[in-house]
Amino acid sequence: MEPAALEDCDNTCSGSEPGPDPALILPDRSTTDKMAEMFKALGDPTRVRLIYALSKQELCVHDLSAILDMGQSAVSHQLRYLRNLRIVKRRKEGKTVYYSLNDAHVEQIFLQTHEHIRHE
Repeated sequence: MEPAALEDCDNTCSGSEPGPDPALILPDRSTTDKMAEMFKALGDPTRVRLIYALSKQELCVHDLSAILDMGQSAVSHQLRYLRNLRIVKRRKEGKTVYYSLNDAHVEQIFLQTHEHIRHE
């Protein structure tokens, strides 16, 4: 097996011309950490399925358990994780708790990712 090719600059490289834009300012560490957490949440197939279902309609844990063929406890655990990241929100009506995506930004991230995969 061949070793992976390295993508380092040649030792004669002196950088891009005219170089990086001086106005290029990276987001602060807190922001990049939160962004990485968001992508980490989307890195789990069960959570992706939950988000997909909630992108279609508001659902309760019972309905999500049936759709995903999982126990309510496992679904609740995943929903709590997504809620802590503000990916989903809940609404209580009587004794029933309904879940939905937190906002249009979350839905757009998910739908754009889904479209990108389908485009391949």
